[in-house]
Amino acid sequence: MGTEDGTTGTPDFDPGQFIDAAKDTLTIRRVYGEAYEHEGTLVIPVAKVAGCLGTGVGRGGDDDGASAEGRGGGFGALVRPLGVFVVDEKGVHWQPAIDVNRAVLVGQLVFGTVLVVGIVAAKAAGVLRRPGGRGCWKKAMTRTLAGAVRGGR
Repeated sequence: MGTEDGTTGTPDFDPGQFIDAAKDTLTIRRVYGEAYEHEGTLVIPVAKVAGCLGTGVGRGGDDDGASAEGRGGGFGALVRPLGVFVVDEKGVHWQPAIDVNRAVLVGQLVFGTVLVVGIVAAKAAGVLRRPGGRGCWKKAMTRTLAGAVRGGR
């Protein structure tokens, strides 16, 4: 069983294809998008670009003595808008992009932290009581402190 590269069982694989894809994706054109003009103002979009490229080759055999070879690769990129440079009669200005998902996540983390700190502080101050009885935590602390003042009795 032959394939495009003349070997048996191994499809045609060219690592150069992945390198070319990486070169095309991770260029300055991706970070600074095509500038455009709107009502006499030049707008230049800016994004953060990150990418990863991997290729590999493997050879081995099984218990029956048959050998096998495998080759492959992959490429991924992450592009996140950062904002735009605006060039007008006043000069060059930076307008950041707002990431609503990140803003919501930060708000949730702050709310959760405030909630946990508030509950801990309320328990420490005796405002919240254990469900086992009326003020049993506060009474236990009072007895402990009174015993320490009286000399451990």
